[in-house]
Amino acid sequence: MLSDKKIRVAVLDMNEKHPNQGMRCIRQIIKEYGEKNNIDIEQNEFEVRIEKQIPDLSYDIYISSGGPGSPLESEGSEWENVYFNWLQQIENWNNNPLVQNKKFVFFICHSYQLACRHYKVAKVAKRRSTAFGVFPIHLVRDGKNEPVFNGLNDPFYSVDSRDFQVIQPNQNRLRQLGAKILCIEKDRPHIPLERAIMSIRFNKYMIGTQFHPEADAEGMTMYLHREDKKQTVINSYGEMKWKSMIEQLNDPDKISWTYSHILPNFLNIAIGELQEVEA
Repeated sequence: MLSDKKIRVAVLDMNEKHPNQGMRCIRQIIKEYGEKNNIDIEQNEFEVRIEKQIPDLSYDIYISSGGPGSPLESEGSEWENVYFNWLQQIENWNNNPLVQNKKFVFFICHSYQLACRHYKVAKVAKRRSTAFGVFPIHLVRDGKNEPVFNGLNDPFYSVDSRDFQVIQPNQNRLRQLGAKILCIEKDRPHIPLERAIMSIRFNKYMIGTQFHPEADAEGMTMYLHREDKKQTVINSYGEMKWKSMIEQLNDPDKISWTYSHILPNFLNIAIGELQEVEA
């Protein structure tokens, strides 16, 4: 792939200035993608929750990050209203039949939960316990035909870190929007708990995941080897859980595979379509 046109990517930072690995990984994926495909990519970041910064409509692609805290308690807050207003601007742009260069959006974790609540496609609720670790994720029918998931195994594995979950899909609302559920957390028929919805395509240009497709094995391994983080995991889940996470992070068919497929596929699709419009 080769493009003479500069591609502009906006990253909406939802981390409230908390130190995190996610933003580093997003930057790294964008940089690696540009270098590998010989594409000039300009990337800018916007601090949403404290500074209330949002990107304008001059960008081609938007990636909205994960972040700490409750996706429910911010309802009606100033920063959330600013964020949803930005989202409405993107929708208005994409729904204009006279506009050819559409805007592509990827929502990660906290952003995904906000989008699910905003679009009323499912219920966002607190989990009984925190989900933290490397987990299998199962594709459903529409997920098996989703280009962003092209090349993934079923199940595939990703890093999951959340106290909340998306459940109880609103089928009427999904049909109204043309939205599709793509994958769910590990299916355990013997346990009477509803499986969380791990990814939704909201429309042709917007997709989100509950999990962290940007997480890289190297960064997560370093994170889990920090003495404070190691003890936190062991105290909360036991030493066997910590060892299992390290083992799975080092498996090339798990986190590294997801890292090298989902967001690069998303960029590939978005940039490919933008190049067709330019041509």
